Amino acid sequence: MISRRLLRIKALLVLYAFNRKKGDSLEAAEKELLLSLTKSYDLYHLLLLLIVEIVDVAEEKIEIARQKKIPTREDLNPNTKLIENRLVKQISLNRQLKNYSGKANLTWRDDSEIPKRYYNILKDSAIYKDYMGSGKKSFSEDKRFISRLLNLILTEPEELESVLEEKSIYWNDDLDFIAVMVDKTLRQFKENSTADHRLMPLYRSPEDEVFVKKLLRKTILNSAKLEELIGSNTTNWEIERIALMDTLVMQLAITEIMEFPEIPVKVSLNEYIEIAKFYCTSKSSTFVNGILDKIVKEMRAKQLFRKTGRGLVGEPGFDEKKNIEKK
Repeated sequence: MISRRLLRIKALLVLYAFNRKKGDSLEAAEKELLLSLTKSYDLYHLLLLLIVEIVDVAEEKIEIARQKKIPTREDLNPNTKLIENRLVKQISLNRQLKNYSGKANLTWRDDSEIPKRYYNILKDSAIYKDYMGSGKKSFSEDKRFISRLLNLILTEPEELESVLEEKSIYWNDDLDFIAVMVDKTLRQFKENSTADHRLMPLYRSPEDEVFVKKLLRKTILNSAKLEELIGSNTTNWEIERIALMDTLVMQLAITEIMEFPEIPVKVSLNEYIEIAKFYCTSKSSTFVNGILDKIVKEMRAKQLFRKTGRGLVGEPGFDEKKNIEKK
């Protein structure tokens, strides 16, 4: 399931493209958003396939060694612990992975150097030597090793990121977020998991899909009002001089605060300040934080938003302890 953080980022990037193109319709922006999210889900399946492909490389190496004219004793009696890893076998047989990757045409066939490169990195690593040299044979050890393999991939991501960027423009910033999904998926497999084991869905819940669609739509529809609100709180700045990305981050934050009563204001502010650190200039997060703080105070005074349920946390007069006691 794609995290709320990534949903917000996807909405921001689509909103940025929408503002740059100027001629796009709301429907085109929404279509682009859904395509971008589908591509993230493609990457989720592709990373699972990469784990299988790395182990397939190990199996190919064993077979090549066995076919030598004068094989060594080690060639004829290799350590097969990696290629017999039970979690990898479960992933490779998973019907959902097979069906989805087949329909989406996801494969490493044209980029076979990537699984080969990571196999070579793995083979020289301490985690590989510890795993292959351990006398244990358990599903929990197999699972722990594959989780460490995933972490190893993320410690040297440059070549993988380069290939992913060539494969799809939608994957430029997705790797770390989707790797978290993959790691959670690995942990969910059990020793008795069958080929019908369910992988993670695209959205955590139907509410997440509603959230990201509404977030983008409302921000676009109310852009003029949002720009006016931001402009009135940046008196020392002309709105045209504020970087576009800074403005869009603030527009999304304000929209979220106003349109989603169940999300605490503090959560929304923290999320967009963190996003600003990555997608805006080095000083943007401080600037965005200051302006949003002023805007929230103004909106609260004018009662422009109302929080309910969990969204009340942090609101003036809200007593979290009493709220818990009532429940």
